[in-house]
Amino acid sequence: MSLEGRTIALVEDDPIMGESLMERLSLEGAKVLWWQDCRTASENLAAFAPDLVVCDIRLPDGTGEDLFRSASTTPDCPPFLFVTGHGDIDQAVRLMRNGAGDYITKPFETGRFLDRVAQLLRPIEQGATPVLGVSRQMYEVQRLLQRIGRLPAPVLLTGETGVGKEVCARYLHGVRGPTAPFVAVNCAAIPKDLMESELFGHEKGAFTGASSRHLGYAERARDGILFLDEIGELDLKLQAKLLRLLEDRSFHRIGGETEIAFRARLLCATNADLPARIKAGRFREDLYYRINVLTVTIPPLRERPDDTEWLAERLVETLAAEVGAELAGLSGLALDELRAYDWPGNVRELRNRIERAVSLSPGPWIMPGDLFPDQWTAPSVTDPKVGSLEAARDEAEKREILRALRQSGGAIVEAANALGISRTTMWEKMRRHHIEASSA
Repeated sequence: MSLEGRTIALVEDDPIMGESLMERLSLEGAKVLWWQDCRTASENLAAFAPDLVVCDIRLPDGTGEDLFRSASTTPDCPPFLFVTGHGDIDQAVRLMRNGAGDYITKPFETGRFLDRVAQLLRPIEQGATPVLGVSRQMYEVQRLLQRIGRLPAPVLLTGETGVGKEVCARYLHGVRGPTAPFVAVNCAAIPKDLMESELFGHEKGAFTGASSRHLGYAERARDGILFLDEIGELDLKLQAKLLRLLEDRSFHRIGGETEIAFRARLLCATNADLPARIKAGRFREDLYYRINVLTVTIPPLRERPDDTEWLAERLVETLAAEVGAELAGLSGLALDELRAYDWPGNVRELRNRIERAVSLSPGPWIMPGDLFPDQWTAPSVTDPKVGSLEAARDEAEKREILRALRQSGGAIVEAANALGISRTTMWEKMRRHHIEASSA
């Protein structure tokens, strides 16, 4: 049996038993998290999301039952294998009836223990090969999308701008069946007065300019997916019509009398705080609960640094092939900068920077300056030392006297007249500026 790629949480306060089980599970390929009390386990279970919890019933600060009851309130609670003495069998049986998984009594043979572990581990879903990312967070997102991919219920994708909500929507579409239509609509990009017609379509003559029948996005999606991006920007009037569409599973084209069945699955995405918009009167609460049946939250790139390098290298390979660039890849210095950067624009910003670097890098390696040219500041040219106003006036005066003498062919009286000064003053200024009478 191999436990390669599996994460198992071990909650055991006995150092000898804990060390033995941890060593054995590690030899089978599992990543083992060993906690020795209820408090530590409770604080870390949700964050690490193990595939299985091996838990002693009696712990220094509580019981395994306490931990199980706490874990059971979280989504996707892992199965529990309780390790118990003969005196706690009744409690272990009660826990199994409550959905714990299984128990094993001490002392036990290693082979029997490993068999119980293997039986409780849920099978890895098809498509577990990283597609959306290699971080634990994106693995969980991918696994969740796999689980809900063929369900009919609406899905709400949430997350910051640029995290890849449409990429996740298209991945879910692939799970559902890539041959079905995928119709994407950006609710913020279509003018409010055109949105109803674009979404539901219209009949010929329905309004001025409607010269022919127009099929809307809801009809073109057929039995595939209708993806409404930036759903928070949808006008309140259209929110009401969208709610009616979901409740009746049918709609009418503008100006039409024939009822049209809506067969597509609805996916929505937003970077907005919809509950806050509900309080502000900008989003319908009833629509929110209707589209929020299944929620998938995409974490920002700064919270999953493992994905940064993986995504960057894939983007370099893909974009270099598209433009025919011969690149060796990202230099070690460039990778260091990628890991250190905070990525306020998330994956969209990463793609933009990689695309620019691939296009403009002199090669063969992409360097930090290729990725972050905006962070480079050209050395400033040092300005000459500021002089006094008197010196500046003297320099300007000398320049004008010389110019007047050149224009007059050296005639001092003529030059003085041109400058609007007397001949005596002209002589004084020439002497002060060391200008020879022959200057011309």
